[in-house]
Amino acid sequence: MAALEALNEAVVDCRRCPRLVEWREQVAREKRAAYRDWTYWGRPMPGFGDPAARILVLGLAPAAHGGNRTGRIFTGDRSGDFLFAGLHRVGLANQAESVHKDDGLKLQGAYMVAAVRCAPPANLPTPEERANCSDWLEREVALLPDIHVVLCLGGFAWESALRLRASLGGTVTRPKPKFGHGAVADGEPWPLLGCFHPSQQNTFTGKLTPDMLDAVLTQAKDLAWGA
Repeated sequence: MAALEALNEAVVDCRRCPRLVEWREQVAREKRAAYRDWTYWGRPMPGFGDPAARILVLGLAPAAHGGNRTGRIFTGDRSGDFLFAGLHRVGLANQAESVHKDDGLKLQGAYMVAAVRCAPPANLPTPEERANCSDWLEREVALLPDIHVVLCLGGFAWESALRLRASLGGTVTRPKPKFGHGAVADGEPWPLLGCFHPSQQNTFTGKLTPDMLDAVLTQAKDLAWGA
């Protein structure tokens, strides 16, 4: 636990990517009108959750007015509202919503982290920015020895998890496993499980429904603890 806390303190101090530093801090200064009374986080995003987690939930990056505002990934935005409700329904979170990082939310058997730790312009990190962040992900996962499955929220997270598995000396297959909702890429040191990203674009159009999310979260639990 102390090692994770120390790593997360180092993450928060990171300034490796000038474009991301400039953007996250600009957003934190200018704010959105609805949040003008907030003191934005405006820094890189540490992971959070259960240090004994068997499920790693891997996202893309914090939202400019979500995690970049609240200091916790998916907290305070529509994607998070959808995701945390699902995690609560299947018993992986103690409450169904999260509005700020000190609201009492706890993950149970799961740990959540972003592949890129800073909010990127247009939600699109560059390949160089993802590479800069890969070291943080490797170091964090090394401190989570009980992980049995990585739940990848979207194609970017899927690709990042494949790269992570390779960097850890794990399974690298050709052709590369394709992302899909409910898709499983078996291999060492853990399988990957795909889930459509809980973005408004997906949830508002019905591409990802609550039933679909619950099904893939239950699938993650089966992979983590055995069906």
